[in-house]
Amino acid sequence: MTGICEERVVVVTGAGRGLGRAHALAFAAEGAKVVVNDLGAGLDGGGSSTSPAAEVVAEIRAAGGEAVPHGGDIATTEGAASLVTTALETYGRLDTLVNNAGFLRDRMLVNLDEDDWDAVVRVHLKGHFLPLRHAAAHWRAASKAGRPVEARVVNTTSGAGLLGSVGQGNYAAAKAGIIGLTLVASAEMARYGAQVNAIAPAARTRMTEKTFGDLTALPEDVSPLVVWLGSGASAGVTGRIFEAEAGRITVMEGWRRGPTADRGGRWSAAGAGEAARELLARSAEPAPVYGAG
Repeated sequence: MTGICEERVVVVTGAGRGLGRAHALAFAAEGAKVVVNDLGAGLDGGGSSTSPAAEVVAEIRAAGGEAVPHGGDIATTEGAASLVTTALETYGRLDTLVNNAGFLRDRMLVNLDEDDWDAVVRVHLKGHFLPLRHAAAHWRAASKAGRPVEARVVNTTSGAGLLGSVGQGNYAAAKAGIIGLTLVASAEMARYGAQVNAIAPAARTRMTEKTFGDLTALPEDVSPLVVWLGSGASAGVTGRIFEAEAGRITVMEGWRRGPTADRGGRWSAAGAGEAARELLARSAEPAPVYGAG
C-alpha cells in the first residue's frame, strides 16, 4: 500500500471501535504500519476483551496492510511502555502516536462520584500522558543519538474540553487538560523533531450516540485530518487544536488576551469590580456550554 504515510509506523490507542478504528484503517490505507491498541472495555470502562483490536488488525491485513494488536492498559506505566516497545520490536521504529482511548461516566456534578471522576480523568488525561511520555523518551534518545526524527503526535480533546458540557464535568476537565498537555508537549518536544497537535472530533460512535443522538457525522469523516497531522506532510504544524466534524475543519484560536485595564497599582475591591464590568462590556461573549439553556 502506498500513500502519504508509506513506511511510517503509527500507534493508535482505543483503536478497536469508533474513531480509533477509523483512524487505524485510514492510516493503513495510506501505507502506514499500525499498532492497534484497545483494552476492549465497555462504555463505562469496565471489562476487557482482545476481540476489538484483533478484528481491526484482521481488517487491515485483509486489505493488504500491516498491523499488530496491543491489548495493554495505556493508563498504566507498564501498558504505555509496552505500547512503544511493541512498535519498536515489531517494526523497528515509531513515527506517529495517536492518543484516542477513552470512555464516559456522565453525571451532573452533585451526583458525580469520586470513582467516576478518577476513572474518566485517568483514562483520558493519564492515558494521554503516559504513552506521550514513553514515545517522547524514545524520540529524545533517537535525536540525541543523531538519528533523524520526524515524529507526530495527535491528541484527542473534545468540544466539552473547549466549551464545557453539562453533565460531563469529569470528561470536560480531562479534555481541557489534554489541551494544556498538547501545548506543553509541542513546546518541549520540538527540539527532538516531534510535532504535537490535538483534534476535537464530532462523530457518531457508541460513546456519543446517547448524549448526541442526532449526530450523523461519521468517524471516517474525522480520520483524514488525523492522518495528515500524523504524516510528514504536516511539517511545521504544531501546538494547534482543530475541530473536525463531517466536512468541516476549524482551527481553534484558544485563549487570547482581550480587553485589559492596568491601574499601575493595587485595586480596591469596588474599583476592580467596576473595571471588570467595563472590560466585560468590551469583550466577546463566550460560546455557550453544550447542553446549557
